[in-house]
Amino acid sequence: MSDKLNVLFLCTGNSARSIIAEAIMNREGMGRFRGFSAGSTPKGEVHPYTLQLLERLNHDVSGFRSKSWDEFATPDAPQMDFVFTVCDQAAAEECPFWPGQPMTAHWGMPDPAAAEGNDAERHLAFSETYRMLRNRISIFVNLPLPSLDKLSLQKHLDDIGRDKGKA
Repeated sequence: MSDKLNVLFLCTGNSARSIIAEAIMNREGMGRFRGFSAGSTPKGEVHPYTLQLLERLNHDVSGFRSKSWDEFATPDAPQMDFVFTVCDQAAAEECPFWPGQPMTAHWGMPDPAAAEGNDAERHLAFSETYRMLRNRISIFVNLPLPSLDKLSLQKHLDDIGRDKGKA
């Protein structure tokens, strides 16, 4: 594996969960990981609550945009080391071929953009998504990657997505 590992987070709309995961990875990855995000059917814009949450938590939001996963399946795209789906719909879709055969896992969680209720309840859904993704990404970036064989690593990746208690 290279010095800096590329991680792609996929969702359907690329407006909330995958964008939040990208932001967290770029902070929690401490220079060892670089986060990206994309969607199978991008909304074309990042959800305003996503941007508000990330700004409030001191993330630089200037580079975020809703984009297609096709951008990462081209020969000149950055080669991914890991690809994680963060929504059930994207996990069930036929993904493009990822050059380099990255490790994959499903880390599904509820869509905060679909949350109902008043403004405070909807903002809370985005905060909960951030918390769950931060927990999962923190576990991931602290795995002893160099000492894990591919099968052990895959088990860890799958366990992170399944462990709702720690999410």
